[in-house]
Amino acid sequence: MLNLNTKLKQLEESGKRINVSLVGAGQMGRGMTSQMFCMKGLRPVVISDINLERAREAYILAGIAHDDITRAETPSEAEEAISRGKYVITDDIDVAVKTLPVDVVIDATGVPEVGAQLALESIYNGKHIVMLNVETDVTVGPILKKMADSAGVVYTVSAGDEPGAIKELYDFADAMGFEVLVAGKGKNNPLNLDANPDTVREKAQAQKMNPKMLASFVDGTKTMVEMTAVSNALGFLPTKRGMIGPKATVKELPKLLSLKEQGGILDRYQVVEYVNGIAPGVFVIVTSKLRAVREEMAYLSMGEGPNYVFYRPYHLTSIETPLSAARAYIYHEPTIAPKGAPVSETVAVAKKDLKAGDHLDGIGGYTVYGVIDTYENAKKENALPIGLVNDKVVLKRDVKKGQTITYEMVELDENSLILQLRRMQDRLIK
Repeated sequence: MLNLNTKLKQLEESGKRINVSLVGAGQMGRGMTSQMFCMKGLRPVVISDINLERAREAYILAGIAHDDITRAETPSEAEEAISRGKYVITDDIDVAVKTLPVDVVIDATGVPEVGAQLALESIYNGKHIVMLNVETDVTVGPILKKMADSAGVVYTVSAGDEPGAIKELYDFADAMGFEVLVAGKGKNNPLNLDANPDTVREKAQAQKMNPKMLASFVDGTKTMVEMTAVSNALGFLPTKRGMIGPKATVKELPKLLSLKEQGGILDRYQVVEYVNGIAPGVFVIVTSKLRAVREEMAYLSMGEGPNYVFYRPYHLTSIETPLSAARAYIYHEPTIAPKGAPVSETVAVAKKDLKAGDHLDGIGGYTVYGVIDTYENAKKENALPIGLVNDKVVLKRDVKKGQTITYEMVELDENSLILQLRRMQDRLIK
């Protein structure tokens, strides 16, 4: 099997390219667009965004001339423009998912409801779907993966995002025959459960970030969501509700993330965890029972064992995402996807005291944050997945700060597609 780089070069040389439709031209989408124009064998032929000027700017920043960018309001208009070598911008998701020359759709919105719609429509229209939207994946990924498999297309979470980077390390270790004990990532910001768009706004503006996105990093929701995706892809469980979140250096990880009887902090192996002090890296902890392997690992300066850390000190987020599109198209393989039935859940917890009649606002907002727990525990508690929370969800009773929000406490948005998919998933995937 030829490597991905060689296959992309061959596509380019043959005059064929993988046509990509990108939905979301924010910070991640802009960088991804420029990166795709640096690659061989792949091009973003459609960019969809509710703000057309952002979509246009993404192409301009990549060096595309104004005259080569055209707006399309229907798939047929997009198809005609692409046939003339033009690049399409649109504010209609239908154009992104129904345009015939498009091979792969990439979701860079980060909005659970939009992600659900985009994935479902892409699958229905025979397009591979790459989710730079872990929030959707941890809510309805298993049912979307099942649908994609039935339709003969690939459903995958993105390379470059931490779950994808962790899965690549896991595959590397597992392929060599190491036993993988722990999978994890670093956290960039000290955990502050009270963080909201107002408290992080100044820092977000300095970093040219959406304040809600930064708030979701600081309050831990993003980390919980990412490790839920890893958990559901590997079948590993969280170390405990919310995970432990120790502080450590990379060198300290093999000892720290060992069993308590070995001098570590873990009650069991095959777990996911996050660590302060090693961001933006990802890691797996592995072991081998064979003496010759341990001797070789010692010779290679990997430590004295019995546990070793494989660490990647970077993840390039949206810059790497096109590799998932290429892998889906060329090899018909996901980078990372749910293994089957979920084993973990990110549940919604009240960020402050809330009153009956209050509207919730979702990830990175003022009312809730996410906490990872086992799927079994979440089901017993009837806890509400954070991906189902939006500003149309209304509390039916008062909720105290720090209290887990359950289905009984809320009136859900019955028009929500992600809610309907989740109900289907709960019925069908056991």
